[in-house]
Amino acid sequence: MIDQRLLPGRFEVVSYQDYRAVAGAIRDMVVRGAPAIGAAAAFGLALAACHSKAARLEDLKQELYQAAETLKAARPTAVNLAWAVDRLMACLSEPLDSVSALRSRLIEEAQRISDEDVEINRRMAAFGAALIEDGDTIIHHCNTGALATVDWGTALGVIRMAFEMGKKIRVLVDETRPRLQGARLTAWELSQYGIPYEIITDNAAGYFLRTGQANKVLFGADRVAANGDVANKIGTYMLSLAARANDVPVYAVVPTSTIDLNLPDGSQIPIEERGPQEVLDIRIGGERVVPEGARARNPAFDITPNHLLTAIVTERGVVYPPFETNLPLIMQGDK
Repeated sequence: MIDQRLLPGRFEVVSYQDYRAVAGAIRDMVVRGAPAIGAAAAFGLALAACHSKAARLEDLKQELYQAAETLKAARPTAVNLAWAVDRLMACLSEPLDSVSALRSRLIEEAQRISDEDVEINRRMAAFGAALIEDGDTIIHHCNTGALATVDWGTALGVIRMAFEMGKKIRVLVDETRPRLQGARLTAWELSQYGIPYEIITDNAAGYFLRTGQANKVLFGADRVAANGDVANKIGTYMLSLAARANDVPVYAVVPTSTIDLNLPDGSQIPIEERGPQEVLDIRIGGERVVPEGARARNPAFDITPNHLLTAIVTERGVVYPPFETNLPLIMQGDK
């Protein structure tokens, strides 16, 4: 996987052979983005099977239950992680008669998840690009491109496809503090594609929305509740409030694997709180900004209520309110 902590200064690909190391890479944000985390966890579980020394099928299954819990605990908010692990764990119930057969099956399923993600993203991009008009200026939050997925991207995939269709667009990339996924990763990706962009501070979004200098807001999501409440990178809620106050459409772009119909609303979504140093270790000119002994809070996500969303774009189509009715309808293909 690409070590996303090093971009844009250095492009480095790292390899893992142990599922615990994969869990660490997810936790430490070597890899990030809900779809990418899901695919990484799937391959991590396949690695657990490949490197197990278990000779009996039941012994291997017990090891996999433990590995699954370790991987799921790496980051609790992104539902794709648990979804991918559970999808591989379902293979344990299939009539496989040997350790080698189960190993092969898990590798096959992990690869299938990876391949499906690319196709899903392209379909989402096509639906979303139809919502983008020639001349649009789009505020984009966090990073939702190829780095956050197996390939192509979710919200940034929509922007990329609209641009490749010939639409003249530009992107206002908010920094997305405290880890600066927008300034570091989204700006880097847009540079690769040749898409015009400008970086703005997170707290400048309201200015551009109120002055008519931005006419769409796009972001991804790490989990969507049954009523359409969205858990996404911290700052999404404030951005959506500012957009709604200025009648600017807000679109969440998510694969259906991110929609969790088991949770009635966003209040049920667990919110990961990361270490305070991500907030406190701010330096300008090499000098620490905050006072010694300062404390910080660092929730990684917030919940954007469904009434702030114009629509949710999925690989099966664009879902409009009422989300409580329409999200279950679009998910019926899973049954």
